[in-house]
Amino acid sequence: MNVNLNIAVLIDGDNIPSAHVKEMMEEIAKYGNPTIKRIYGDWTRPGLTKWKNLLLENAITPIQQYGYTKGKNATDSAMIIDAMDILYSGKVNGFCLVSSDSDFTRLATRLREAGMQVIGIGEKKTPNPFIVACDKFIYIEILKKQTEEKIENKDLIEPVVDKITNKEIKLIYSTINDSSDEEGWAFLGDVGSLLQKKQPNFDSRNYGFEKLTPLIKSIGDFEIEQRENPKSRHKLIFVKNKEKHITKVKKF
Repeated sequence: MNVNLNIAVLIDGDNIPSAHVKEMMEEIAKYGNPTIKRIYGDWTRPGLTKWKNLLLENAITPIQQYGYTKGKNATDSAMIIDAMDILYSGKVNGFCLVSSDSDFTRLATRLREAGMQVIGIGEKKTPNPFIVACDKFIYIEILKKQTEEKIENKDLIEPVVDKITNKEIKLIYSTINDSSDEEGWAFLGDVGSLLQKKQPNFDSRNYGFEKLTPLIKSIGDFEIEQRENPKSRHKLIFVKNKEKHITKVKKF
């Protein structure tokens, strides 16, 4: 992702909990400048009361959308129409769609067809079609976990961490193969970028690691080598598949 992106942040207020909006905005700032921030919902409903106190603190503009028909989500339509208006305005070059609703799958696809970078944020219950329609998808539960770890009594909190499976290990293995030179070494930055393209919701934080390097080290199926960087004091990290690929899942 280009950190110089101007991003339109569009939040489905009917579908996303308000508890971690600050963490969401901090996460979005890693990928660009959120120049437009809007949240959609029927603000006459008591269910959105918790959002109201957070909007001014995070400079998010509420968009009122009445539910015209019982059982139909008018919020989705309003958010999609706004997204297309913003797209044609030419004011942004990226979107962040905050929802766990698969109804936004086509919108994410259409925005990417127009050359936009699309980040999705939602809960782990988000249907896969919406996840893979984004360039990157981030689970709210991961942001929640990061907040909980700052609490003094964090040992009393059950961590939200997935166990890495053979499926993910094989994905890393094949991605290193796809990115490697003739000797089998691949630059870790290229591996991370390709992993994101293959599986938009791949995130080392899902497995309890802040970065990709310690995740790969923990698996044990890969060699890691640090090399001098002539352009920086920070070393370059390269990875290589071991000759005998171990498919047994590691326990963390």
